Amino acid sequence: MEETTRLIRLAHEGDQKARDQLVMDNVGLVWSIVRRFAGRGHELEDLYQIGCIGLIKAIDKFNLEFDVKFSTYAVPMITGEIKRFLRDDGMIKVSRSLKELGMRVSSTREQMVWELGREPGLEELAARVGVSCEEVAASMEAATEVESIYKTVGSGEDQNLCLLDKLPDEREMQEELLNSMVLGQLLKQLNEKDREIIIKRYFDNQTQSQIAAELNISQVQVSRLEKRILRQMRECLSR
Repeated sequence: MEETTRLIRLAHEGDQKARDQLVMDNVGLVWSIVRRFAGRGHELEDLYQIGCIGLIKAIDKFNLEFDVKFSTYAVPMITGEIKRFLRDDGMIKVSRSLKELGMRVSSTREQMVWELGREPGLEELAARVGVSCEEVAASMEAATEVESIYKTVGSGEDQNLCLLDKLPDEREMQEELLNSMVLGQLLKQLNEKDREIIIKRYFDNQTQSQIAAELNISQVQVSRLEKRILRQMRECLSR
């Protein structure tokens, strides 16, 4: 961690060798993410190159004051870059003239609904706009947003979340079950107070200040306890 911090600091100062070393050190991380997107119509090597762009962005934007590991920060950056590539590359390209016709058709339809008090027929709409029925149909189809599995549906911190992420994945379900079993075992090894702190912090989403108030201790004490407990859990996991 200290070496990574040193390299990031040098990279921020313009040291290209330090940046290149960080990229090389995290090649395995990029590939582990790239493999999740196998079978989506793109060569893994191409996705790896895109992932590296996300990695470089993570290097450039990483705040050394963050109390997180660089890899923890880099994973969503790399994943987001790949998802954006898949989403944008998969979009249907619509010509400017068809888009403009679609806007005219939409505006004319609204006007005719107001005039006629009903939805105009395709032939009526085509006659008013001055184009063929086929052109009207094509422009209306082009104006309809294509629902892609790579379409972004998240917001805020989840702005890179796409529809595909909401589809169940058997491997992910198995991993989630395994993680739950491991976590359950780790929690059992904690004493009652430590277990209470972890549950409040990570399951009940309470802040350190809220926990401190409930336990009648300071927020600093909660922070120290949390770090100690997490370190203990990591040591148990490694054993």
